[in-house]
Amino acid sequence: MAQPLTILFMPESAFGPTNNCIGIGDVLRRRGHRVVFGAEASWRGRLEPLGFVEDLVDLAPPAPQDSEAAQDAGKFWKDFIRDTAPEFRKPTIEQLGTFMQPTWQALIDGAKYCEPQLREISGRQQPDVIVEDNVVAFPALQTAGKPFVRIVSCNPLEVRGADIPPPYSGLPSDDRPEWAAFAAEYDRTHRETWAAYDEWIRDQGARPLPDLEFMHASETLNLYVYPEVADYTDRRPLDPARWRRLDSSVRATDAAFDLPEITADRPAGSALIYLSLGSLGSADVELMRRLVGILADTPHRYIVSKGPQHAEFELAPNMWGAEFLPQTSIVPLVDLVITHGGNNTTTEAFHFGKPLIVLPLFWDQYDNAQRVDELGFGVRLPTYAFEPDDLRRAIERLLTDGALRDRMAAIGTEIRAQDGVARAADAIESVGLTGR
Repeated sequence: MAQPLTILFMPESAFGPTNNCIGIGDVLRRRGHRVVFGAEASWRGRLEPLGFVEDLVDLAPPAPQDSEAAQDAGKFWKDFIRDTAPEFRKPTIEQLGTFMQPTWQALIDGAKYCEPQLREISGRQQPDVIVEDNVVAFPALQTAGKPFVRIVSCNPLEVRGADIPPPYSGLPSDDRPEWAAFAAEYDRTHRETWAAYDEWIRDQGARPLPDLEFMHASETLNLYVYPEVADYTDRRPLDPARWRRLDSSVRATDAAFDLPEITADRPAGSALIYLSLGSLGSADVELMRRLVGILADTPHRYIVSKGPQHAEFELAPNMWGAEFLPQTSIVPLVDLVITHGGNNTTTEAFHFGKPLIVLPLFWDQYDNAQRVDELGFGVRLPTYAFEPDDLRRAIERLLTDGALRDRMAAIGTEIRAQDGVARAADAIESVGLTGR
């Protein structure tokens, strides 16, 4: 066994980045390393049972224990979707000033708030290597005097380039006039926010930020998670000395899954389909009820990730679901995935060789939806504007496209053979042992 290391992970609080780090951290833990999570405090009690050390941070002042917010976990999601869902109905360029910039500002506020806590954690845990899977920089991690690894578990457009569409736009790869308009609006709506954050970053002793980016690349190692068949490597090659692609990073920590009874009596021609819009998408009860109503009128069976508002809507007789599901144990069993286009779900569908229907809501979900559609791996639909028959026809087209299903199966076989989680662990372990 290699020399035991202490490895500190600091993922974004969202499920995608945290679950990605859990998968990689689990491999490192099984190799005998001490894995610490400096995650956000809402993960308390969920990481330690997996064998990790929890040394968590608050990104804002904690709510009083007797407050309504502390007592009703579902209220946060209900209020967030009530206030935010109208933004998801807008074109991406119109979301820049009213959703994207305020979201960046909230992330920045969290980074500033937890900066002293992260410095204390680093001093207390004495990590041999620090790993961050986030979209904003935390100077405490980059100035700790330890090797620093960045993970990008978003669509790789986030690593900018002149010959690829601007990130968060969902624009086609060959529609350059629209790229310029989106980039100009991004500059207009984000320049002031970025400049203030860059100044604060410098004041903390960290390197200046790249222009209009909120996160540095690591000078040691950067890992990004995306299948090669869908990547932009021909248009934006990356320095192989510092950047390493993982075609997938699928955790092995999910529980086993037994198929529900509704799948036992499927009629001939009936497929099994997984529906997951992530925590935020599934919290839009109106949207989930609409999808349930449309999909009820099909011959197929559905496994549905119901999310935080699971008690607020009923499933149809051809469906089964729960608030939380072991996604990586379910996707291998289904014929098709209907998703919001989060990077984890997108790459997991490729990992298991499943075509996709993508209903994007925000952030890089539009970029994943566009890439899947323009390369023929699935269908992108406008989440709030599609007609019922648009979705039903997309399902039937993808299920009956034998050539696509064979192609996806072959892609999945190849990706699984590469074992991205182990490769990520190898790379991080090497940095910890050698500093390179």
